[in-house]
Amino acid sequence: MVEDAGRRRPFMRGIMVHSLLARGVEFDAAYRTANAIRDRLRGRDVVPKDEIRKAVRELLGNEPFQEDHRLPLPENILVTGVGSDRPFSKGILSQSLLAAALDPNEAFDVAREIERELVGRGKREVDRSDLRRLTYETLARQIGTKTADRYGVWRRFQDPERPVILLLGGATGVGKTSLALEVAHRLGIGRVLSTDSIRQIMRIMLSKDLVPAIHASSYDANQRLPPESLGDDPVIEGFRQQSTTVSVGVRAFMERAVAENASLVLDGVSLLPGLIDLDAWREVADVVFLVVATFDEDAFHARFASRSKDARLRPPHRYLENLDAILRIQDHILELADRYDVPIVDNVSFDRSVLFIIRHVVEGLRKRGGVDEGEVD
Repeated sequence: MVEDAGRRRPFMRGIMVHSLLARGVEFDAAYRTANAIRDRLRGRDVVPKDEIRKAVRELLGNEPFQEDHRLPLPENILVTGVGSDRPFSKGILSQSLLAAALDPNEAFDVAREIERELVGRGKREVDRSDLRRLTYETLARQIGTKTADRYGVWRRFQDPERPVILLLGGATGVGKTSLALEVAHRLGIGRVLSTDSIRQIMRIMLSKDLVPAIHASSYDANQRLPPESLGDDPVIEGFRQQSTTVSVGVRAFMERAVAENASLVLDGVSLLPGLIDLDAWREVADVVFLVVATFDEDAFHARFASRSKDARLRPPHRYLENLDAILRIQDHILELADRYDVPIVDNVSFDRSVLFIIRHVVEGLRKRGGVDEGEVD
């Protein structure tokens, strides 16, 4: 407990970090100081506040620290022009900056610099358009104009006349779902769906006798089909029949997104280039199609092992026993991606793949939307 003027309250690192940030301390230094103070206090029941202040001064050393003149907290700054006033938040702003393909640490640094600028100007309220302009200028100055332009493009699509639909195809085990979740988070898209879920719904509705291909995995769907219907490559033919059926459900969810004007990220092995006519959606949605690939077999092994921990009913040996079939399916998907000009994400590094996907989405929106560089609403 921290005692101050006869009152006691619990010591909390989060409160200390927030307090130090408000006094002009850099985030890393504030976080490091709060951790050190916690370690010093561990095992003690009550600590005077003056003792904590003294320890903070000692730990910060030459770090800038406005002890007697606290900066106004960001809650005192209102953002206007959004239907209703709302408090300025570094967290919300840094989240929106991730859509410019920024590293999260860079995004927070930029948001903190913008907060300081507003506080330094003595602002108590800021119009949304002015805040976006300040954000653009700060990004251009600190990171570069290309990053600032990506931010400007995405902000223009925050209140769209039509939704953004991102499709991430690729073979089993290439990391599609993890990428989909992270990209959706950084772009602020609330709807994320997998073709596995669509296939599961269709399994409930359609019996094994009626549509056998969907009642198996992508790599062994051929085992559910009559041999005479499989052609020269049973694995690929079974996979294609399954994908063709699931694509009906995919189009249904895309139509729902359009009807509700809600952006969507959809991933899955059944997203096969050529099965969905992207031109048919050109007037009602901004559809971006990418294929994720992994060319390192060790990476497949690692992902299958990780998947088995998360889903006990999906042991890794099932995937490893069918790795040859999975790799053949990947080759087929990549061949189609090349034929239909669908960009390929070589998922060597998760973070780099996330940034590549975000950049591709935003650049695609810029080209289709005719957004000029430096244009921010």
